[in-house]
Amino acid sequence: MARVPASVSTRKRINELLKGEFDKSELMGEAMRLMIEEVLDAEVTDVLARGYYEHGEAQGYRNGYRTGKRKTAEGVVEYGLPQVADRSQPWHSEVRQALVGRSEELERLAVEMYARGLSMRDIEAAFTGCDGRCVLSKSAASQVAERLWDDYQAFAGRDLSIFNVLYLFVDGIAERLHLGQPREAVLAAWGITESGEKVLLGLAPGSKEDTLCCRELLRDLKARGMKDPILAVSDGTPGWIRAIEEALPRALRQRCLAHKIRNLESKVPQERWREVKAQALAAYQAGSPMTANLVKDEFVRRYERELPSAVACFLDDFDACIAHLKLPIAHRRAIRTTNLLERLFGEERRRTKVIPHAFGERAVLKLMYAALIRASHTSRRIVISEFELKQISELRTQLDAEFRQRTELVKTSASQTQISSRKKT
Repeated sequence: MARVPASVSTRKRINELLKGEFDKSELMGEAMRLMIEEVLDAEVTDVLARGYYEHGEAQGYRNGYRTGKRKTAEGVVEYGLPQVADRSQPWHSEVRQALVGRSEELERLAVEMYARGLSMRDIEAAFTGCDGRCVLSKSAASQVAERLWDDYQAFAGRDLSIFNVLYLFVDGIAERLHLGQPREAVLAAWGITESGEKVLLGLAPGSKEDTLCCRELLRDLKARGMKDPILAVSDGTPGWIRAIEEALPRALRQRCLAHKIRNLESKVPQERWREVKAQALAAYQAGSPMTANLVKDEFVRRYERELPSAVACFLDDFDACIAHLKLPIAHRRAIRTTNLLERLFGEERRRTKVIPHAFGERAVLKLMYAALIRASHTSRRIVISEFELKQISELRTQLDAEFRQRTELVKTSASQTQISSRKKT
């Protein structure tokens, strides 16, 4: 049986952990194990001047692994320590020696490396000894850095059919992807599954938040196995609105109420805002769509003469603003805004401030993926009961029936148009 690097086996264990329920402490330990094993393997590759299964001038050879141990806040972490034989002088890992007494820093780096957001400078600094000399060569550090990009690419192409997504959140953030060019949109998609888990589903560059780019992201998610969610949440960007309606025809569309309230505030004099806001929220957060429409009529009657621009803003896309009222009451607070993604973008901005000159599509995507995927491992689940799942299932059946009805009407209309066009006049 062919031997494989210890890091390969550890990576498989991490992938298995992420497929189901996992203990964060256990995941942290595995992440730390992976970091140590990858760097030790890179050090051996540099010493021998050849990788696994490669041939070259004999400077010794790999001779399996023995177990190394490291005390951390997560307990004792065991890792595979590579052995090297047939060298003129016995080989001892300088990396291992450099890590002695640096448990706290090692744990921080494990989180970052597992998130796949370390720069070359981070990697080299992590393995600098007390004498100020980096014990990891440039070539070994670059091997580790390349694995970081490979992990992002694997994420961008992974199968999404394993996630039964109920609620989908989409948004974009402007980043400087190309030096000397205006900021461009990076589009993100985040979902809440029927188990209540929050999952980062997609992250892709787009020239801007137009229909074409937004639609391509949604189509990519569906091509990788994601089924239509019950609800898709976005801000009022026309590109997202049209893309959701085209790519997710079976889903309800929810307009982000946080954005909507900010838009409404700009139309109202400051001294009247508390009153108008309370009336608007009474509609947006009503007990049911029917009640919301009654409150809407009262809002219009009260303000249409005095604040016509505020009323126009309030009525714009109103059905999408109250779509969440068709879902279980306990879920509404979590699904009526894109705040979930906004908070994640805040994490990402804090990360990119540390590296303000991280230009280039590849570098920015890696940093964004680092911040967002790390946040996904610490996000709280929402509790979804069996009764709530039954409510959602009934609503999905209703939406599917409405979609089939719309499709039949379109087909009938197209058929009648084709017949009439053939009549002689």
